[in-house]
This record gives sequence, structure tokens and C-alpha cells, in this order.
Amino acid sequence: MKKLPEAEFEIMKIVWKSKPPITTGIIMSEIGDEKGWKIQTVVSLMKRLTERGFLRSEKKAKERFYYPTVEKDAYLSFETEQFMRLYHKNSFMNLVGTLYKSDTISNEDLASLIKWVEEKRD
Repeated sequence: MKKLPEAEFEIMKIVWKSKPPITTGIIMSEIGDEKGWKIQTVVSLMKRLTERGFLRSEKKAKERFYYPTVEKDAYLSFETEQFMRLYHKNSFMNLVGTLYKSDTISNEDLASLIKWVEEKRD
């Protein structure tokens, strides 16, 4: 599996939250106007996602229907593992330390994390 460019990831987020099959029209109505994309841009992105193996497509009459072939959880797990390896040397403590130093994680979040760790130990 490879990391998706941001635009393709945006498309996949819509695919994952929608009931298959999905069409370019659905993508346009969900995000096209917001991003300022033309229909051809969406078609190109969907084609790339199909080539990368994230989508499968079927043509029925004049419409093309798309189905996800990569599960959201599988992709997010892949991304998280890459992020941890590249930026935090696979160290959870390194990640939490970075979040704490940058005030990204609150004391409440830390308390929840401690509680979670204690529950997992038992």
C-alpha cells in the first residue's frame, strides 16, 4: 500500500462514509464545489484511485460506479504506522511527549490516556 496524495485521500473519505456504489456525481455534490474541482478533476482522481487499487469500477450504460477495495481502518493503520516510524521512531512516548510539549494534548486527555493504559494492563 502507498500513501495517498491529499486530494485522493479526500475522495476516499467520501467513498468510505458512503454506501457503495459511488459515482463522480456523488463526489461532486459532497466536495467538488467546496474544493473548486471540475468534474474532469474528480474523474481523473477516481481513475488514479482505481489504478492504485483503492477502488474498483463498473460501467453500466453511461454511468461508472465505484466500490472501495481498501478498508478505511486498513489505510489509517498503514498511515499511522508510517507516521510513527518516520517521525517518532516507533515510540509512543516520543509521540505523546511531542503532543504534550506543543500543548496539543490536554491534562484531561493525559488522564484519559493513563486510565486507558491501566485498563489495558489488567
